[in-house]
Amino acid sequence: MGLADEFRSGNFSLYGQWQVNLNQNSSALNVWLGFNRQIIAFLLIFIEIPLCLKFCPTSEKFDNFLKQFQNSYYRAVAYIVFAVIMWLATFLANRTLQIVNALLLTAAAASYTISALRHQTPASSTITGGTGVSTIV
Repeated sequence: MGLADEFRSGNFSLYGQWQVNLNQNSSALNVWLGFNRQIIAFLLIFIEIPLCLKFCPTSEKFDNFLKQFQNSYYRAVAYIVFAVIMWLATFLANRTLQIVNALLLTAAAASYTISALRHQTPASSTITGGTGVSTIV
């Protein structure tokens, strides 16, 4: 199954993952924007890109922490918290470039919320080393 099949799947956990990955790309382009953004970016890499867990040595404690985010409800809550942090940084610190990150994290939180409410099986994109939709359809 390819990317087109993932688009047609209707699985909102995939849509949320793509939005978070877009957020990662915009974070990487603007490294100087703040410490809070870098911490969030670090966590999102390990939450959303399963391939990173295979190549990067991590501790058992960190792996157990990340296992909590296999549920769409937890991801939705985490991304709402991350989005609020980004919105606060945008308005309080006058960092207008973070609006893109705040919008993408808000959209990802909405996608994961819809996925959780529809009881959709979490999936990860084949592009990021996941299984795609072939195992859940």
